[in-house]
Amino acid sequence: MPTNTPASAQTPLAFDFGTRRVGVASGNRFTGTARPLTSIAPDFAAVEKLIREWQPDALVIGVPRHPDGNEHEMTERARKFGRQLSGRFHLPVYEVDERYTSVEAESHGAKDVDAAAAALILEQFFRENP
Repeated sequence: MPTNTPASAQTPLAFDFGTRRVGVASGNRFTGTARPLTSIAPDFAAVEKLIREWQPDALVIGVPRHPDGNEHEMTERARKFGRQLSGRFHLPVYEVDERYTSVEAESHGAKDVDAAAAALILEQFFRENP
């Protein structure tokens, strides 16, 4: 995974990985904003369709952790998903600590919690990588 953000990462797609659903959001670095798009099955054909449609120049994956920062089973699954994205689509993939994004999305009344969590992940990425 890349360690620093290239200035060219202007229009990333973000993913909130789950074993049943993957939330997806698009964003714009210039405005620092992200918007939820949809939730998809964790299936690379669906990801490919979104990548063709949105033409991102980078991908951001939310990596979950326990509240104390320790890793757990889903941490590695999310990282594996990120490695697969990188290998399949040849785009830089960046990781973001995504603790509590789904809880925050639920508290805001999101209709699609997974997509809203992906938007929160992307906004956090923009804040951490100005």
